[in-house]
Amino acid sequence: MSASRHDNPCTHCGACCASFRVDFAVQELESQGGTVPDGLAVELNSSLCRMRGTDHVPARCAALTGTIGLGVACGIYEWRPSPCREFRAGDDACHQARARRGLAPLD
Repeated sequence: MSASRHDNPCTHCGACCASFRVDFAVQELESQGGTVPDGLAVELNSSLCRMRGTDHVPARCAALTGTIGLGVACGIYEWRPSPCREFRAGDDACHQARARRGLAPLD
């Protein structure tokens, strides 16, 4: 039996989406042939974009829904940019993000 979405600690956490700036190449935007919706990104320069909300204080990605630490989802999970795809639950950055939000590290 495969694990359900509810068994994934990320669907309860969301700390990474509310802790880090998410910068990515403009080629990842829909208008440039990628998958990230243009309306959820801010162009920084001719080669770099940032997910809306990730440079705010406090940071919170515009694509994140729900309550951090209780139940969250990414509104563009299938179309998220490469930094989000590369992030790994349980690594040092994950533990840092969880600590910022008062959440215990993952086992």
